[in-house]
Parts: sequence; C-alpha cells; structure tokens
Amino acid sequence: MAHNPASTALSDITVLDLTRARAGPTAVRQLADWGADVIKIEIPEAIEGGDVMGGARHGSDFQNLQRNKRSLTLNLKDPEAVGIFKRMVKDADVVIENYRPGVKHRLGIDYDTLKELNPRLIYGSISGFGQQGPYRDRPGFDQIAQGMGGLMSITGLPGQGPVRVGIPIDDLCAGMFLAHGIMVALYERQKSGEGQWVHSSLLQAQIFMLDFQAARWLIDKEVPPQAGNNHPTTMPQGVYETSDGHINIAAAGQVIFGRLCKALGTEAWIDDPDYATPDGRSKNRDALNALIAEHTKKKSSAHWIELLAEASVPCGPIYSIDQVFADPHVQQLGVTGTSESAALGPLEINAQPVVLTRTPSSIAMAAPEKGEHSDEVLERFGYSAEEIADFRSRNVV
Repeated sequence: MAHNPASTALSDITVLDLTRARAGPTAVRQLADWGADVIKIEIPEAIEGGDVMGGARHGSDFQNLQRNKRSLTLNLKDPEAVGIFKRMVKDADVVIENYRPGVKHRLGIDYDTLKELNPRLIYGSISGFGQQGPYRDRPGFDQIAQGMGGLMSITGLPGQGPVRVGIPIDDLCAGMFLAHGIMVALYERQKSGEGQWVHSSLLQAQIFMLDFQAARWLIDKEVPPQAGNNHPTTMPQGVYETSDGHINIAAAGQVIFGRLCKALGTEAWIDDPDYATPDGRSKNRDALNALIAEHTKKKSSAHWIELLAEASVPCGPIYSIDQVFADPHVQQLGVTGTSESAALGPLEINAQPVVLTRTPSSIAMAAPEKGEHSDEVLERFGYSAEEIADFRSRNVV
C-alpha cells in the first residue's frame, strides 16, 4: 500500500524512524498522527538478538505507540544497509533516533554525516541525559529521570518518601517536546532552506515540567516538599472523602472560596481569621481540610459534584481508568479512534487531544507488522525487485 496519511497537515513530510522504547516513538507518533509518511526502520527477523521495541508487537502498548507508520527492516550493522538508509535520507525530511549519543556516530548516521547528503534534513535526537555532559552515555529510563529531575521528591504524601508518577511522564513529555522542536524546525526551514539538529532528553523534559515548582527554588530559594493531594501553594484544593468515595475540589482564591462556603452552608468561614485570607488558609490547611471533609462525608460524590458545579466551584469525580472512558462527556470529546489490524482486528486507542477543524488527525493505519512495507518502501526509493530479493537473501533487509 502507498502512504495513507492520517491527516493532510503533514502529508508531504517523510520521516525515517530509528526509535525504540517509548520517548522516541512518542515523538514520531506526533508526526505520524498529523499525516507524515513515517517509515519505521526495524531489525530484520533473521538477525540474532531480535528487536528491542518495549512490549510485545501485538500488545496494547505497541499498538498504541506505533500506529500510522509503515515498517521497513534494515540491518544497520551492515554497511550495505547503511548505504540504503543514506539513499533514503537524500529524499527524506526528518530522521529521528533515540540511541545513546555515541551509537549514531559508530553507525555513521549522525547529523553531521547525513546533512552532507541532505542539507535540508531535520535530525531529531532524544536520549536519557542529553548530548553533552558527564552523564551523556548513561542509559536513561523514565523513572531515573523522574528521580533526578526532582519529580519524585514532590510526589506523594508528606514524609512518605520518593514516589514515582503512575505514567511514564518523562518519556511522554520528552517525546512531545522533540516533536514540537521538529515542527518548529520544519517551519523555519521554509525561510532558510536549511535543516538543523533538534535534540532533547528525558532529564531536560522533566526539569522543564517542574514549572512553578522549579521557580520556587530558582527565584524564591524554597525547596518544595511533598504535599500529597493538596495543591502545593493554594488552599483549599485537594481530595475530599464523600459518603461513597472521594472527589476533587479546587476552591482557591477569595471568590471561589466564598462560593464553596455558601454551598456548604459554612459562610462563617469567610470571615474567620484562620481562613479569611489565602495565607491563613495555607497555614491552617489541615484544620480546614478536616472541616470540609466533615461536610462532604455526609453526602455522595454525585450530590456534591452537582451542587458545587451549580455553584461554579471547580470539582470532579476521581475515576478509575474504565470509568474515564465510560463518562458521557469524555465520549463526546472523541478522545479515541479505531484502527483495523490485520492480526488483531478492530482496535480502539487514544486519539490526538488537539482538534484541527480543517486538517484533523485520524487513526489511518494500525501498527505495522515487522517489515510489512519493506518492498514498497524500497521500490519508492528506486530499488528493483531483483535488488530487493538479493538484499533479503543476505539479511541486509
């Protein structure tokens, strides 16, 4: 099959995908979901050691990460396969890799080498710790970056000790930041006519994602502690027990705090010297939380959500994952799409969370089988059927 773009937005962009695990494929998925022709380059089945993809090919994780891509197998340890790759580079727009920094140089497919073949090439790199510095060659994983990037020190209950976040937040953010940088570079190329090297890392992404918590240290010289379910700086904002579970309430600020007090029937709190000001509420947060919980425990979650929403107090249920996708509002948002896998049949997976009204994203193709598109891709780049058969016979492809 020819390229079946998931959107018209990037349908003229060709991406050569050398990524493995999660952060790199996340970056590539952003481009694939907006229509880029992504050619995923994988290790041939016959090569000892197999492939390192992060999860079984027909598992849910792989299917979610690798949709909207075509698959070509190349043994990049073979100089002839590297020659094929370089031939493809001449006609590509983007190359993305997430090797440890030294690997691309050993393979002879680093940016400085490839830009000589294609000065317009955008070369995207993602690693655990960045392209320079004493840790550059260390293997990097999401949880390592969560710890080194400070996130685990501010996650969890006070005094609990380090706690990881329940999703691979650094992999995901680093991947999305890299995709953002690549799109910026593609836009800039329209003016300069030149490509450039775009790179990020799990550690850099995590430090950037600290956001106001980083500013508390960098500007105020305050080391943020664990705050549990409370907001670190504003109150009341946290988790409150109800008669049948828990809900979130976010009533920071004078106006919204006043609305909460009226909804709870506790208007006296508005003028109480312990709670009348943001500083007072923050200082006395444990006592205030206990008072709010005394009221919320008397009624169901649904009761309080309806009452507080009517009073324009931000609030919401705390769902399990299955409950998220069962919510009628979530279903109206179109947060999932369906692909048709030859091996697995119809699959429902997460869709892009951004809506473009004229050039929307879609799930155009399920994750490919390994090497599923090798022949058609090589033919596109000028190789004959005889040449392709010869490559296969020698495990080049």
